[in-house]
Amino acid sequence: MNTTGAFFVAGRSLGPVLLFSTLLAANIGAGSTMGAAGIGYTEGFIAWWWVGSAGIGTILLAIWVGPRVWRIAKEHDLQTMGDLLELRYGRTVRGMVTALLWVGTLFVLAGQLIAVAFVLQAVADIPKIYGCLIGGVVMTSYFAAGGLLSSAWVNLVQLAVLIIGFALVVPVALSSVGGLSGLTEATTSIDPNYTNPWRGGSPAMYYVALLVPAFIVSPGLIQKIYGARDARTVRVGVAAAGVALLIFASLPPILGAIARVHFPELESQGLALPTLLVERIPLLLGALGLAAIFSAEVSSADAILFMLATSLSKDLYQRFLRPGATDNDVLRVARLAALAGGALGVGIAIWFETIVGALSIFYSLLSVSLFVPVIAAIHSRDAGRPEAFAAILAGVLALLAVTSLTDGRGYGTWNPTLIALLVSGVAFGVVFIARRRS
Repeated sequence: MNTTGAFFVAGRSLGPVLLFSTLLAANIGAGSTMGAAGIGYTEGFIAWWWVGSAGIGTILLAIWVGPRVWRIAKEHDLQTMGDLLELRYGRTVRGMVTALLWVGTLFVLAGQLIAVAFVLQAVADIPKIYGCLIGGVVMTSYFAAGGLLSSAWVNLVQLAVLIIGFALVVPVALSSVGGLSGLTEATTSIDPNYTNPWRGGSPAMYYVALLVPAFIVSPGLIQKIYGARDARTVRVGVAAAGVALLIFASLPPILGAIARVHFPELESQGLALPTLLVERIPLLLGALGLAAIFSAEVSSADAILFMLATSLSKDLYQRFLRPGATDNDVLRVARLAALAGGALGVGIAIWFETIVGALSIFYSLLSVSLFVPVIAAIHSRDAGRPEAFAAILAGVLALLAVTSLTDGRGYGTWNPTLIALLVSGVAFGVVFIARRRS
């Protein structure tokens, strides 16, 4: 890929199938497989909302935000989320959001690396530190070579492995506990509410507030939408990915629950899925399942490295440090940014303990810093930099304050992310009204 247009948006040539596969492969990663299975292991079928919320957000992206943002990108030749923010709010907002998300994105990359480390620990008893290093090398190597188009084709292969692997593993795993009825009986003896996906609402609302807005405005997903060839491709490809996520959402919690029945004393919930595949599934089928998981982590890490590379090279380097940089200069910085992001992600993964813990930091920061400005950007030309600044600063400060004061719990159903989103929206509205009056 020798031009930025080819590297960043695939020359706007992706059809519905490639867009569907690259979005779905990016969305089914460490959190959607091992993270959701780990939640299922400890908390039961409430884990459906982890992937289910992502599916809801993706469908909203398809019918609401995606086609609008594609048309704006096509009209103004936008290549990154930063381009959209600068178009509507100016370069300062672009720089602030890029810096925030570059740091936050390292945590979601770390989540993928933690998942790889758990797989290698279950299979070969490789210590976590070495597993994270191995994952980092694999995940950065093929991305840095090609950009969006090559990643989309690789994602298609990875997605096929993932679907086949889970389709074969789930029935065999269920048979080991006597089917769904046997699983229900065994888990309700552990916790009467284990199979209840709602459980009073609060945990479900936490995942909805955390993930639905994040999947509507995720820079990695929107940039893949930029690569679509037309608005119809966006609606069809993205909606299909959202429906597929809603269907897939039930599988990891089921596997996590089966692991709970067989291995009630695991040292970490992250080991639930790989341990089940190694210990209770026939060798060849278990190997296919592990390959599917590993494929999912690599494809999601690819999307994350894409965000890191584009934000640093386009939104910071070219826009602020070297406006006259050539395409070759920007591509070189993008590839170096991917390598640097991979190295930093490895360091965070070694330090963090859980997949979901690392991912939650990213999704919270993404939602409260981007949701209100992006939604306003595609619906209004009247709002400007003051409104965007107010929304971003108020949202991030509210998230930090509520998280600190409540130890991350929030106030009942009002979790920190939901409160911060509301504060962000109110701040945007107050400044907008005040400026209109003046």
